[in-house]
Amino acid sequence: MRFNTVGLMGKPAHQGTNISLNALIVYLKEKGCRILVDEKVAANLPDGDFEPKEVHEIGAEADLVIVVGGDGNMLGAARILAQFDVAVVGVNRGNLGFLTDINPEDFDVQLDSIFNGEYQTEQRFLLEVDVYREHQLKSSNAAVNEVVLHHSKVAHMMEFEVFIDDKFVYSQRSDGLIVATPTGSTAYSLSGGGPILTPNLDALTLVPMFPHTLSSRPLVVDANSVVKIVVSADNAENLQVSCDSHIVLTVMPGDEIHIRKNHNRLSLIHPNNYNYFNVLRKKLHWGSKLF
Repeated sequence: MRFNTVGLMGKPAHQGTNISLNALIVYLKEKGCRILVDEKVAANLPDGDFEPKEVHEIGAEADLVIVVGGDGNMLGAARILAQFDVAVVGVNRGNLGFLTDINPEDFDVQLDSIFNGEYQTEQRFLLEVDVYREHQLKSSNAAVNEVVLHHSKVAHMMEFEVFIDDKFVYSQRSDGLIVATPTGSTAYSLSGGGPILTPNLDALTLVPMFPHTLSSRPLVVDANSVVKIVVSADNAENLQVSCDSHIVLTVMPGDEIHIRKNHNRLSLIHPNNYNYFNVLRKKLHWGSKLF
């Protein structure tokens, strides 16, 4: 696939990000690409041979989008870009960089390979969440990493019931519940004691947050399942549902939360030398080969 129109996104007014974005603009001009830059980012760049665009316009017009920043920036971009048939690659200017795997110090070498057609393509699915109140849809949104039911106050317990495909699973008293994709299994879910799911798995993990029982454990289910959480009407205060820790939906006692796989897909591309287990080993400080 030829990448003739390339979009650039990143964290606005971030020094490291701006350095990389300016270098990328020079690189892409030499490649003869049409360059689209997120208008929020473009406002902090010197005038150049690029077109400021709204994010949806970038998704609709670009062949490739380069996201500069950390995983949080990639997540925000991905929720929008997954609606479009566009390839996405990340330049890491953050901390962990599970999703942004191109090194900013030698991005040109890695992008040369990608422009030469030497890359791996990976499809990541998203989740969609709907909040119902008395059978009426009140709010909805999408998540790349996880959907989290939690209290609006720190360290407050709640009561809820969980159903998988309308089959009762359990009732629980805890601080909440994390429903994560394989992409999100190395994020908040991992911190909560959940399993790591390799990206090719079509599965979800349900991770209780500080449950009031020693027998409650993470559960892995088919990603095509519908997870329904029924919030007890006995909860005294309002709760929240967070999508990737960015978007917050209000939940009231008695509400139902429906979580299912979104029909959109994020098309991530990686350099040819990308290896998921190398990423885990590096980011999680696992031991290296002994022999």
